[in-house]
Amino acid sequence: MAKASNKVNTTSLQQILNRQVANLNVLYVKLHNFHWYVKGEQFFTLHVKFEELYDDVTLKMDEVAERLLSIKGSPVATMKEYLEMATIQEATGKEDARGMVQSLIEDFATVSEELVEGIELAEEGSDQPTADLFIKIRSDLEKQQWMLRSFIG
Repeated sequence: MAKASNKVNTTSLQQILNRQVANLNVLYVKLHNFHWYVKGEQFFTLHVKFEELYDDVTLKMDEVAERLLSIKGSPVATMKEYLEMATIQEATGKEDARGMVQSLIEDFATVSEELVEGIELAEEGSDQPTADLFIKIRSDLEKQQWMLRSFIG
């Protein structure tokens, strides 16, 4: 009976990992959009920050996808799949600088909250490497949220 439960947990954990592969890919594209289209007094600050963030998201995306592969899962790998599976939205193209920052705060909060479910599920299934990965990502995203909230006051 315990094996069946672990299999369900593995399947669910794979779904959670895939959702985050999708979210991180949507974030990657969104951050590029913001990097290219930010305007105004904060251009120089935000242009550099958005590049820093998309570089960081790239590493996180790869770590999550490779973790999924290491537990015999299959990461989603097309834009269509990312958009269908992600729980965050693409950039609208209408955001001003403040709206860009606010959107990222909300996206990072969404992903952080979803990672809690993944952490709990990984720990229940004795998958410490996945739990550790999610804890690290969550910690990083929460720090970025704090910095972005401080930026907009």
